[in-house]
Amino acid sequence: MKNLWNDSEAANFKGELGLRVYTSRLLGRDKSLVLHGGGNTSVKIRESSLTGEEEDILYVKGSGWDLEFIEEAGFSPVRMAHLLKLARLEALTDPQMVNELVTHMTRASAPAPSVETILHAVLPHKYVDHTHADAVLAITNTANGEARVREIYGNRVVVIPYIMPGFDLAQLCALKFPAESGPDTIGMVLMNHGIFSFGQSAKESYDRMIALVQLAENYLARQRAWSLPLPRDGAAGGPLRMELATLRRRICAVSGFPMVMSCSREARAVGFARRKDARAIAQGPATPDHAIRTKRVPMIGRDVEAYARDYRAYFEQHAPHAKETKTMLDPAPRVVLDPDLGLCALGRTAKDAAIVGELYAHTTEVIERATLLGGYRALEARHIFDVEYWDLEQAKLRKAGSAPVFAGEVALVTGAASGIGRACVEALLARGAAVIGLDVSPAIETLHRRVDFLGVRCDVTEEAKVVAALEAGVRAFGGIDMLILNAGVFGGGTKIAALGSADWRKVMAVNLDANLVFLRECHGLLRLALRSGRVLIVGSKNVPAPGPGAAAYSASKAALNQLARVAALEWGADGIRVNVLHPNAVYDTGIWTDEVLKERAAHYGLTVEQYRTSNVLRTEVTSRDVAELAAEMCGPSFAKTTGAQVPVDGGNERVI
Repeated sequence: MKNLWNDSEAANFKGELGLRVYTSRLLGRDKSLVLHGGGNTSVKIRESSLTGEEEDILYVKGSGWDLEFIEEAGFSPVRMAHLLKLARLEALTDPQMVNELVTHMTRASAPAPSVETILHAVLPHKYVDHTHADAVLAITNTANGEARVREIYGNRVVVIPYIMPGFDLAQLCALKFPAESGPDTIGMVLMNHGIFSFGQSAKESYDRMIALVQLAENYLARQRAWSLPLPRDGAAGGPLRMELATLRRRICAVSGFPMVMSCSREARAVGFARRKDARAIAQGPATPDHAIRTKRVPMIGRDVEAYARDYRAYFEQHAPHAKETKTMLDPAPRVVLDPDLGLCALGRTAKDAAIVGELYAHTTEVIERATLLGGYRALEARHIFDVEYWDLEQAKLRKAGSAPVFAGEVALVTGAASGIGRACVEALLARGAAVIGLDVSPAIETLHRRVDFLGVRCDVTEEAKVVAALEAGVRAFGGIDMLILNAGVFGGGTKIAALGSADWRKVMAVNLDANLVFLRECHGLLRLALRSGRVLIVGSKNVPAPGPGAAAYSASKAALNQLARVAALEWGADGIRVNVLHPNAVYDTGIWTDEVLKERAAHYGLTVEQYRTSNVLRTEVTSRDVAELAAEMCGPSFAKTTGAQVPVDGGNERVI
């Protein structure tokens, strides 16, 4: 456990709240302490109100903020006096608590305060830190975890039995902490939940957190339960895309909506999935907070239907009194452990899937360390259920509203680094899809630095590279639901009498042959799309209205158009729709430089502006215009359209 405090860095953060921000970020940087919005920090500050009255304010991490990136605006200022009054109540429901916290903030624009706000208020220390340290969870999630905690820490911590976060936990801490703390007390361990530290300065509280977690790591090391050797056997080679896509389809069919599924075949993930005791030890999340995303238990193997039956039975057993007020969450797994696939994580978005994957990767390490201590023991199912079906989490789901149109779906776009392809990527991302972008340009790899985009450098004329790109894309997101074939070359300006065979074959290889490979290799994947597969081919005005000097381009696009028509006929029985867009005069692409535009406009005796709008509607057609229509044609509005050819050219007299 490394202490990251740096005096030079700290000097850039001013005031008590500023230093609270700094140490919160230090905690957030260490993934063994805090993951994806977990953990909590606070500081108590005395301030003057607008009317000049002195009052104590608790600044606590607000809902939705991640400690790693938190700013001062991410802390919710709540009046301490009211919080202490709430702590003395006999009972307080979750909705009542949320209302009281929100209505007693001093800044209306602040985020909703954490559900642990009252707990932070009752602890008699200026700064309070709370993490879900892996080392501590590995110790508390054992049969004799409390005894081990007391052996490690003695009177340096107060030990609190597990209670779900909220008012009841705060009330218990308000009773036990004063009675059991002493002059040496610097922290508090919540069994199966996490660890607290506190101090009079931000540095003191942070230093104590690091020291307490280090003690846990040292204990694990002494027990030979800290270092986890890598498994000897790595993941087997070979293609997995059809297996992954089939599994994703079965899971989505159970959930009732599309999900992204990421596949990790790192040695540790595969090794854990291949453990003979995997089914026995993978009992539940390391902390119930994770159950909101990972569910009660992972699915071992690929029997989705059996998992769903068990989940429904689990709901029936643990919620007989709540069936009228609680809607059962979908019974599909969010984590899959399979000896060949490794660790698969699912979520409504690529971001959600990535979070689930990282949470469970840490969980496997907690489980393995606890197993080395004598046996991993997760909380009882009823406690995990309580968090998964927590009223506050249910309220968040309702408040989130409807998902974006392509949430949980995956699209592949060729020629994605620039022009129409790049605009298609942006249109699909904006609609919630995870996108695989292919291009021969290395720029594709850094086009978007976000978890819902995978850029793969790929020469589409090399079949082996296309297959490898599809494999990478399916391992990243679980399948392909939409295919936009946009990559192409013009190769124009040469009349037939001078057209060489090599130039002809080059254009055909990119514009026609490569697209045959994509259609053939993606057909099985598109068949598995929960909402049916969609193909959108970017054609050209040259299909209905070719021009001189563009024989290879016009012929290749016409042949591609025929290929699309046949695909629409053949694939209709599979529910896959295939449509074509015919753009023209899209001048914001790479081949249309300012110089070329000026030259072409001058050739026709037009200004550049006149040339850009030389169509029936006298309007400019941009890459974004084409991309927006492409995305819409993959959406529900065109669910009953296939085999269509739609111009997007402002109206061309030769076509009309």
